[in-house]
Amino acid sequence: MDLAELTTLRVGGPAAEVVDATDAGELVAAVREADEAGRPLLLVAGGSNLVVADDGFDGRVVLVRSRGITVSADACSGASVTVAAGEPWDAFVRTAVERGWVGVEALAGIPGSVGATPIQNVGAYGQEVADTIASVRTWDRRESRIRTLAAADCGFAYRHSRFKADPRRFVVLDVTFQLPLGDLGAPVGYAELARSLHVQVGDRAPAADVREAVLRLRAGKGMVLDESDHDTWSAGSFFTNPLLGPEVAASLPADAPRFDQPDGTVKTSAAWLIDRAGFGRGHGEGAARLSTKHTLALTNRGGATAADLLALAREVRDGVRQQFGVDLQPEPVLVGCRL
Repeated sequence: MDLAELTTLRVGGPAAEVVDATDAGELVAAVREADEAGRPLLLVAGGSNLVVADDGFDGRVVLVRSRGITVSADACSGASVTVAAGEPWDAFVRTAVERGWVGVEALAGIPGSVGATPIQNVGAYGQEVADTIASVRTWDRRESRIRTLAAADCGFAYRHSRFKADPRRFVVLDVTFQLPLGDLGAPVGYAELARSLHVQVGDRAPAADVREAVLRLRAGKGMVLDESDHDTWSAGSFFTNPLLGPEVAASLPADAPRFDQPDGTVKTSAAWLIDRAGFGRGHGEGAARLSTKHTLALTNRGGATAADLLALAREVRDGVRQQFGVDLQPEPVLVGCRL
């Protein structure tokens, strides 16, 4: 099987071995067997955050197909919801909104699995999963035991976590969320979303309305998977928004987006930098191009290779560095290749 069949970018060569894991026990067993045999291991669930080399992967690919949601809830403490790693993330968000579980509604439309979300500390439109995660149950490959890590022990930061810092150690088995109950979503923390909902930043709106507004916004940027739309043949945002020191931030043009962070750094917009460096929507030649809807997505127009996409990524990265002195960092996991 080519890994192109398992990734939203639709690139990647053959896998030497593919194993299905339909529950946590099978997942642990598949990982443990590979480790004991000294065999390279790649976990794939939604495949939405992977760029796999054209040569493929010479090891065991474990497909995370576990399913299940268990809930305990009361009016005082809210809902404690434990979700299997293989559950599709967007389906869980839809369920949360339908059940009146508050706090993930602005994360609608994000592809991939629940188990992948704590690794990247997935976030969008003013929310991130670290806001609602209570604990993450894992298989610790180093210690060969199951470990449950409280949120405070997960090292969550902007698009980062303990799991991302040490990617060969932990396998996420399930995630427990602590979610308030209600019809209104969490306070809206993102200006574009607030405008779409006709509210002010910090106001609340019905969670169902928030979810629908986010889906519309994401669809307009090609960020909701659609088999017929090549703008969605991507890994989502290819570069993270840079966190800059005050001096570098001050050197940017006056109209550059700036968001002061608690640690003294300044976040700016990768999409703004890319566009202002001369890489507009649809930039590129052949099958690998920037999305026609959003400059932050690198897309496969059909038939692109991993090498094609990485060449485009390097062109964009180097152009931004030359124009602004800012190094863009890739958001997807690169397997067998590098930028």
